[in-house]
Amino acid sequence: QGQLVESGGGLVQPGGSLRLSCLASGFTFSNCAMGWYRRAPGKERELVAQITPTGGTNYADSIKGRFTISRDNTKNSMYLQMNSLKPEDTAVYYCNAQRFGVTIAWGQGTQVTVSS
Repeated sequence: QGQLVESGGGLVQPGGSLRLSCLASGFTFSNCAMGWYRRAPGKERELVAQITPTGGTNYADSIKGRFTISRDNTKNSMYLQMNSLKPEDTAVYYCNAQRFGVTIAWGQGTQVTVSS
């Protein structure tokens, strides 16, 4: 019964910024690893960033240095700050929750479009 809801997507010009949010409910958020994935049309889903319950992070090489993942356990929320956006970042972005390496919830996705 876990649920994740993304928000914050939209249209932005190359070089611009967006901040995505993911609100969790129905499960214990604080002991879950969280992640952002994305899927572009005709392409496979890819991992963008992950954050552990204690704040450790890892990033895909394609976005390293531009995106920052964070979480606020008091709000059951996880965020992705996206800066210096490029057209190739255009995708549907999905929130994911895992425990012991097993996915327990997916969000429905939020569209990010980077275009001039």
